[in-house]
Amino acid sequence: MGGTGTGGGASRGTVPRDADRDDGTGRVPPPAGPPTAASARPLGARGTYAAEPAAATGDGGGTGGGGGTGGGGLSRRRLGARLLALGGVLVLHAALPGAGAGAAGNPAERRALQGLRLRYGSARQAGLLEKHLEGAVDEARRFLGPSPEHPYYAGAVVLAGRGRTIALHRAVGEAVRYADYDGRTDRPKEFPAGERIAMAEDTVFDLASLSKLFTSVLAVQQMERGRLDLEATVDRYLPEFTGGGKEAVTVRQLLTHTSGLRSWAPFYQEPTREGRLRLLWSVRPQETPGTVYRYSDLNLIALQLLLERITGRTLDVLLHDEITAPLGMHRTRYNPPLSWRRVTAATEVQRPPWSGLDRGLVWGEVHDENAHALGGVAGHAGVFGTAWDLAVLARALLDGGVYAGRRILRPASVELLFTDYNTAFPGDDHGLGFELYQHWYMGAMATPHSAGHTGFTGTSLVLDPSTDSFLILLGNSVHPVRTWRAGSAPRVAVGNRLARAVPVRTKHGGPAWYSGMETGGSGTLTLPPLTPTTGSARLRCAVWWDTVPGAGAFHLEACADGETWEPLPFSTVRTTGGTPEQWPLGSAGGWSGRVWHRLEAPLPARPGQEVRLRFRHAATGRYVGRGVYVDVLRVAEPARLLFAEDRPADAARVEAVGWTRSAD
Repeated sequence: MGGTGTGGGASRGTVPRDADRDDGTGRVPPPAGPPTAASARPLGARGTYAAEPAAATGDGGGTGGGGGTGGGGLSRRRLGARLLALGGVLVLHAALPGAGAGAAGNPAERRALQGLRLRYGSARQAGLLEKHLEGAVDEARRFLGPSPEHPYYAGAVVLAGRGRTIALHRAVGEAVRYADYDGRTDRPKEFPAGERIAMAEDTVFDLASLSKLFTSVLAVQQMERGRLDLEATVDRYLPEFTGGGKEAVTVRQLLTHTSGLRSWAPFYQEPTREGRLRLLWSVRPQETPGTVYRYSDLNLIALQLLLERITGRTLDVLLHDEITAPLGMHRTRYNPPLSWRRVTAATEVQRPPWSGLDRGLVWGEVHDENAHALGGVAGHAGVFGTAWDLAVLARALLDGGVYAGRRILRPASVELLFTDYNTAFPGDDHGLGFELYQHWYMGAMATPHSAGHTGFTGTSLVLDPSTDSFLILLGNSVHPVRTWRAGSAPRVAVGNRLARAVPVRTKHGGPAWYSGMETGGSGTLTLPPLTPTTGSARLRCAVWWDTVPGAGAFHLEACADGETWEPLPFSTVRTTGGTPEQWPLGSAGGWSGRVWHRLEAPLPARPGQEVRLRFRHAATGRYVGRGVYVDVLRVAEPARLLFAEDRPADAARVEAVGWTRSAD
């Protein structure tokens, strides 16, 4: 089905379209029919989310929204549970942070209401590091070559920004390159050089499953207006949606992919609209609704029919009237006109057996077979748009539902999009329509605040409120054929670069020790031998960390016998205040809330016994976070300073393996 959907337009014997949701290794699932999303994508790591204002500082270093591994505040997990317990959209609004802010909540929202718009600017103006930002383009360009055998895409557009500044908007490769494809020889036929079309910043893309985000926003708008109840069963609005347990499916379960419905159904095989509807009405949940997470296009197709029923308008009209026209997204729509074709990226050469339809080169029409069968207008796929227009949507959501003075959602409604309702399914964090905290395509941009989605054609959108940044990567990765690409390696690589471009600053403005963010990276930062004279010696320093939970951490260790390194328990407390957190195993990982913490640990040595201390970091998984920083290292006892990093002689004796000094 559309975008990231599992099973996609593939029938049995075709290559399934859930390849977009694999683990980024380039693996394409075997052509054995539409598998479940759970089998096609890795589990993301979880973290907690504090519902504090996500006010990013100019340097990205200190006050980005709460959360983290042990800070105070209402966690995203607990917030979701509380909302479910309360029920009812009006109560939901009242329970959410900022619900009483009305039309002018946080400063960013007030600026948006004043009519401020996105603008182009330098990396410096966006509070980003130019070297790493340019590296994002290098990463996008790298996948024009073998990835690992065929190009990942013929071309791509990458757009990155922070605040209201678009600091990067670049096109690479070609929008139209291949005229045909021979599945027997796995060889494409290219257009002559003079007939190819280069990728441009304003190229229009088939957004595939990014369409689901628009459908979700439209649904939340109807909740605001009292026409739709999040916890109501779908059959309240669609009486035909019954049978086999479907009458228990709620609107929330459609939006969070917990309905129990299968991933996909071959609507394109039905010759009439009536037949397609009968197919949907006949589908039965494979599991009891609410007991399993399974990504399914059927959820959003059902939601489309529900929205059209309660509003009396078709989904394409709703998209225009409620989102794209108010926000000025003039290059976003269903069924683009023929005049757009020359500025639209081509997608796949569709023929059996890899496709369910025999359409030849698909260019300017929706790629998804089921969306095509539904007339190009579907809740799961079919929207076309540009990177700039998606940036406008991103900015509106980051600013509480408003852009350039035009509001499409209340701030509390935006919170519904970004609140994890899938607390019962760790790793499958999901708001209403939006996926949350997913390293498998967000890369190091993934934090407990991050929200986004992917699309099967090669599209993706990531929003990180904790740094007020956003990333859009649009590629024509099914051009010429879906079997040439799989996974999310370009998304991860570009996301890592943008995450690195958001600087981490020390209070003193100088460099700190940095672990880096290499996949599989590890290293040690070892202090010289120290000999305390009392039992009160303590290590104190500042730490900042962002690692993939369960697959990356930093460890504090001590060696008192000259041979064996043992974990050294420590405590941390945010420099912004709060309650100390204990780390009895001598290690910490996950997300520290994008703030510096003060670390303190007692030395294990007896008076007069020599001891060595070290920090060790290890990234053991396929994905990485922003890394670990250590600064202002000092070891002291009441009457004596044993080690101080700011003393040149002491600093010269630090042994760093895999750690570097970094001022950003």
